[in-house]
Amino acid sequence: MKVSKEDMETVAVLSRLSIPPEEAEDYTKQLSAFLEYVENLKGVDTENVAPTTYALPMQNVFREDEVRPSLDREAALANAPLKEDGYFKVPKVLEG
Repeated sequence: MKVSKEDMETVAVLSRLSIPPEEAEDYTKQLSAFLEYVENLKGVDTENVAPTTYALPMQNVFREDEVRPSLDREAALANAPLKEDGYFKVPKVLEG
């Protein structure tokens, strides 16, 4: 699939990207090459391939919860820029 300069400009606008004019031609070639690769993938026979969610086999990577020593409250708060009543204080980010 050949990507035109206009196609690239449209993609840039929709993606809210600013592409310098001197780099536009290079990006256009790269996008064309990528889309050609995707087109080639359409020709791959996947008839007898089982659907997968992950490319690699999954295994449980979680460990059992266990109580371990940690910092005491004063040490944890020692370098905090803001603290109040033994807690980290952060600016309000949600309207209440």
